[in-house]
Amino acid sequence: MSVTVKKTINRISFICVIAAVVVGCSSKSGDGTQATASATASATPKSTTNAAASEDLLASIKKSGKIKIGLMGTYAPYNFLNDKHEVDGFDADVAKEVAKRIGVQADFITGEFSGLIEGLQTSKYDALVTQVTITDDRKKTMDFSTPYIKNSVSVIVKNDNTSVKGIEDFKGKKIGVGLGTNDETYLRNEVLPKVGTFNIVTYNDVITSLTDLNAGRIDATINNVFAIQPLVEKNHFQIKTVGASVKDDFAGIAIRKNNAELLSALNNALTEMKSDGTFKQIFQKWFKVDPNI
Repeated sequence: MSVTVKKTINRISFICVIAAVVVGCSSKSGDGTQATASATASATPKSTTNAAASEDLLASIKKSGKIKIGLMGTYAPYNFLNDKHEVDGFDADVAKEVAKRIGVQADFITGEFSGLIEGLQTSKYDALVTQVTITDDRKKTMDFSTPYIKNSVSVIVKNDNTSVKGIEDFKGKKIGVGLGTNDETYLRNEVLPKVGTFNIVTYNDVITSLTDLNAGRIDATINNVFAIQPLVEKNHFQIKTVGASVKDDFAGIAIRKNNAELLSALNNALTEMKSDGTFKQIFQKWFKVDPNI
């Protein structure tokens, strides 16, 4: 073997050794960095992160001086636009008083109910005060204040309707209901399997469903007396409730999950309102009766 070839082989061997050492060091350095990062991440409690987030949202609301409230604005007497085109109603009064007690103003943003929950999750709203029924399914994606009203849901038909006396008579009929509401879920998941097939017609507001009912385009709808009474009186609808109430719903203020500080502030405000008589005054103003919860 020539001297030149030997030198070439020695150089190649030396380079391979150096490369192996560099790769080995890099590998160890990478493992060490990854382990450190993992340990740091593991050492940060999730509860601390959630607590910081909740404190930040409440602090952000107080810093801005307003809380963004989502509601329909078409659901009298709960929430609607008055003659001055201002958001008014039971929900609006509750929201304004709660906001006042946490030191901010209520900033109302209206929208169709079917889009309100999505808007809450995307931070378009800080809270929903629009008769959001508290359900186990909704609790998976949002948190609720203590209930501030109980709504008894009844079957509603035209005055001359004698064929529908309750939900057991829905089979083969056209039944109207609010799109995306708990009432729609109730019809699909509980009533349909129980009484047989019927056609569910969904609506974005109550007035349209009652107008269709009055005109005979649907056979019945379900809603609560508090909700329909002002609309019946104003529009002279020839409709009535039949049978006993089909269910009782409880509504609360809905917020995004993991905002414990905000939830506590809302609950404290509601408790104070009930204790000092303010809530009773608001309830009587809109429903002419004492609070039912």
